[in-house]
Amino acid sequence: MDKIIKITLGCFILILIIFVAFVFYTSYIDMTYRNSLTGTYSYTCIITTDTVISNVTLFLPVPADLKGNSPVVAQISSQKVSGVPGNWTLTLYDTGKATLLKISAPTIGQPAVNGSVQTSEVTLIVNASSHDLIDTRSPVENAAVFRPIQGIHAVTCPASDTKTEGNPECFEYLTSTYADYTAAPSARVSISASLEATNSWTIVIPESNAYENRITVLTMQGENHGWVTTLGWIESGIGSYDAPTTSS
Repeated sequence: MDKIIKITLGCFILILIIFVAFVFYTSYIDMTYRNSLTGTYSYTCIITTDTVISNVTLFLPVPADLKGNSPVVAQISSQKVSGVPGNWTLTLYDTGKATLLKISAPTIGQPAVNGSVQTSEVTLIVNASSHDLIDTRSPVENAAVFRPIQGIHAVTCPASDTKTEGNPECFEYLTSTYADYTAAPSARVSISASLEATNSWTIVIPESNAYENRITVLTMQGENHGWVTTLGWIESGIGSYDAPTTSS
């Protein structure tokens, strides 16, 4: 009988040790994940012209959620944008369907020198942190993307994208950009913007997941006075999704 009691007590102690170790390990993993987790948005907009364009007004989509908000929008609202020329004015507009950045400038670009065009490029950059975990699997529904979104459809992700891990999904869609300016008939103007949203953390090794969103305005020639078709592209579900599931 004593032997049975000893065996039972030993098994109980062993189970208790395993249980305590499991709880401690789970808590450690959860705490390490939470303490190291960071969410970041990196936004870049590039405007290129091969000559001088004048009396410029642009309305460009900026990344926002369904309510028109995002850390990028907050940074732009606070004028925390790198690369803005001194004679530009930036203003945010919420149309109800999209959040747009209005850019007003007297001129952009440089005149030709001895008959040679002088290509000018202005790059606007915003880096913002997220207080919450970014939904990198369903950004259209739950995160910031360039809107409005029209005709979105799934496409095959680039086979050459060797950096991509996980099971990414790719989509194309159309959106709109407004460009009003005067220019010589030969002028060529292009506008593109990109967003990379990333969650990163370290438990044993650094890991991350992300989505990418890009828009590209079809190259405009001569002066322009109105809305321009803009191509949108999203790649979601990039990276690792082995992070522990934690309660809020």
